[in-house]
Amino acid sequence: MENVKVIIWGLGAMGGGMADMLLKKQGVDIVGVVGRGKKIGTSMYDYIKTERGNRPDVIIGAAEDVIKPGAADVVLLCTDSFTKDAFPRLKFILEQGINVITSAEEMAYPKAQNPELAEELDKIAKAHGVSVLGTGINPGLIMDLLVLIWTGCMVDVDHIVSRRVNSLSPFGPAVMTEQGIGITPEEFYLRKEGKGSGHLSGHVGFAESVGMICDGIGWELDEFKQDMEPIITDVDRKSPYGFAAAGNVAGVAMKAWGYKNGECLIEMDHPQQIEPEQVGVQTGDYVIINGTPAVNMLNSPEIDGGIGTIAMCVNMIPQIINAEPGLHTMLTLPVPRAIMGDMRKRINPDKKIVK
Repeated sequence: MENVKVIIWGLGAMGGGMADMLLKKQGVDIVGVVGRGKKIGTSMYDYIKTERGNRPDVIIGAAEDVIKPGAADVVLLCTDSFTKDAFPRLKFILEQGINVITSAEEMAYPKAQNPELAEELDKIAKAHGVSVLGTGINPGLIMDLLVLIWTGCMVDVDHIVSRRVNSLSPFGPAVMTEQGIGITPEEFYLRKEGKGSGHLSGHVGFAESVGMICDGIGWELDEFKQDMEPIITDVDRKSPYGFAAAGNVAGVAMKAWGYKNGECLIEMDHPQQIEPEQVGVQTGDYVIINGTPAVNMLNSPEIDGGIGTIAMCVNMIPQIINAEPGLHTMLTLPVPRAIMGDMRKRINPDKKIVK
């Protein structure tokens, strides 16, 4: 069997990390990279940590020049957070007859907020005999799939708290902008009310995580709410892609709640900021479930969000290649696991697109 062939679209912090990870794995080749602007025509190795050595060069190109029928088994799309923004790119990839995994947060469970686009993506994928998946560390694993796995040992579930205290430092410029890193508190509240200059999304994915959990265990909520407040730093903080001066926004404290008949069944708690350790904040991941038996899971420090997202996307490559055509989520595919051997051994030969 030939090596699994991968194209990466977007060579920022996440896409570059995926390239570095793939280059360490057996049975897989990066056969193309899609970029824009000044990156087009340059080498992938100019933007990643791994040195080229004696490997064949990979030249960055435009999407229409790189992504063509038969060019790869899967595209890793690392350009967007929102389903509506990712949709044109996903559609283009699927129409070339290539599977796709995207790190777009809303694509982890797109029917939660974009049911029409989710249905359309499912139709396009099936029409071309390929599959599409959105995943990452969160949503995709920590605040949803991990919760569902823990409920597997329970007879009854009464109330769920999913909490992630994490660092934003590994993420790139797009995430810094979405979180409002470096802006003033006044600007934060203006943007929160839709009046300031620039979009403020905070954490993207609560609706998707809550939707995945509820569909997974059979809860039907009648109300979902979320809110966010700024985390103001009293010292200057600098991460690889962000800076917050003392008195400005270093992160966002996000919360969400799911209700049934006025009763809160799910709580999501997610304070995230750049360089939290600098001010004595201990990161961690928590799953607290009241029921029979009760669950109280703590992992501290947190699973690194950057590395975790990179690994989730890469490690799900065999699952998406092997999957039946259509739109998938982490509920419909075999559980993620590290790829420590030859990736080709995980692939069903009948599912390979590139022969």
